[in-house]
Amino acid sequence: MSGARPLAILGGTFDPIHHGHLRAAWEAAETLDAEVRLVPARTPPHRPPPVADAAGRVALLRAALSGQDRLGIDTRELDRDGPSYTVDTLASLRADIGPDRPLVLLVGSDAFAGLASWHLWQELFTFAHIGVLTRPGAAYEPSGALAGFVADRWAERVHGPAGSVIDIAITPLDIAATAIRESFAAGNEPRFLLPTACFDDEALLAPYRALGR
Repeated sequence: MSGARPLAILGGTFDPIHHGHLRAAWEAAETLDAEVRLVPARTPPHRPPPVADAAGRVALLRAALSGQDRLGIDTRELDRDGPSYTVDTLASLRADIGPDRPLVLLVGSDAFAGLASWHLWQELFTFAHIGVLTRPGAAYEPSGALAGFVADRWAERVHGPAGSVIDIAITPLDIAATAIRESFAAGNEPRFLLPTACFDDEALLAPYRALGR
């Protein structure tokens, strides 16, 4: 096994980025002793288009991540055309980092439970481990095809470049981008759900404030 630190990625629309995203990514970085990159999606296959465009969401991410060097941004999904399929992103990352460095796809427990509905889901394990972000006391149980596929893949830590499933306990922060957008649409100011730096430049949140007009 390579001695390189794992690379972990957390994907999403980040529309907008908020403390729930950031805390989960930070705790995963600490648990895995990993470099973590946030990967904003260009065209999510299973949800409406984001409110903010790609450049606006990246600008918010950069503001949110200022002042630290453990979490970074990876814009490869924004830089290619078509739907943002995770398997394509993992294949691209694997080509970049080589065959030996551990790669971890971070997903929430709800998303993990529905993994078998993802595009080419079984191929995800050929490129990466799956790190399941788990809230204390929240039980989840894979079912159907997923349960059988991962039955012998559970591990307590990252070992090798890919193929395992690892539980990563995170602090439960009940913050949702949907609720933040609804707050803006109601004419409110959802401070302290997003990093303060996101409010420092009026232009960063302009697309969301426009929802209330």
